Amino acid sequence: MTDHDLDGTDHEILELLAENARRTMGDMAGRVALSPSAVKRRVDRLERLGVITGYTVVVDHAKAGRPIQAFTEVRFSGTADLEEIQHTAAQMPEVLSVFTTAGDPDALVWLQVPDVEQLGHAIERLRRSGRVTGTKTLIVLDTWTRHRETGDEPS
Repeated sequence: MTDHDLDGTDHEILELLAENARRTMGDMAGRVALSPSAVKRRVDRLERLGVITGYTVVVDHAKAGRPIQAFTEVRFSGTADLEEIQHTAAQMPEVLSVFTTAGDPDALVWLQVPDVEQLGHAIERLRRSGRVTGTKTLIVLDTWTRHRETGDEPS
């Protein structure tokens, strides 16, 4: 599947779903000048082709009881493979995402925890796993995220 296999309407539907994954077929149909059933067929096709791989929700983690976010740089001895890094992270419920990187470090791990003590425990588990040779952790103080629907800019 390449970008050439998608037309302008497919891209509009993808943007609408990126703004709000709970958007109805009827709502999207009105915005792209198709019937709801035609939009449904396109969404189903995009899912089958693997263009749409899932739907998500944006969570306020502070209100959900896990207010501390951190990014930990992870370095592995030798050549670390993607599966090893992902396997290590998948065993830890504190890990939200793993970003493998080119160069140093080998990966960037995004963690979400209820307190600093739990962050320390999670980092120690990362350090003891596999061929990890070092970590460097950055605690998030504040976050700004571009909301596609509103195009909010930082104040």
